[in-house]
Amino acid sequence: MAEQVVQQQQPATTTTEQRPAESVRTEGPRPRTGERRPGPGGRDSGRKFFRRKKVCKFCQEKIDAINYKDVRLLSQFVAERGKIVPRRLTGVCTPHQRRLSAAIKQARNIALLPFAAKY
Repeated sequence: MAEQVVQQQQPATTTTEQRPAESVRTEGPRPRTGERRPGPGGRDSGRKFFRRKKVCKFCQEKIDAINYKDVRLLSQFVAERGKIVPRRLTGVCTPHQRRLSAAIKQARNIALLPFAAKY
C-alpha cells in the first residue's frame, strides 16, 4: 500500500525548463530606471527650464537677528494657511531657517501672526 502512494506522487523537479522563466517587464505604464518617456507636461516637454539658484535673503542682506516683532518680514515665510514655508522653497539657509521658525512661533504666541487660516 505504501509503495502505491509513493508511485502515484510525482517527483518535484525544479529545473528551469518546467518552471516559467521570470522575465523583466519591458512594457507597462512606468519606464525602467534610467529611461525617460517624453510626454505632455513631463520634464522633457520641449523647452528647457532654467532654475535660478536660491540664495538666503538674510545672508544676502546681512541680517543677523531675526526679530519676532517684524511681522512684515515674517509673513513672507508663512503660507496663507498659516504654515511655515520650508527652506527648499524659500531658499533660506539652515541656521537662518531655525531662527526664522523660532521667531514665527514667538510671533504666533503673542498673536502677531495667525496659527491657522481664517475659514
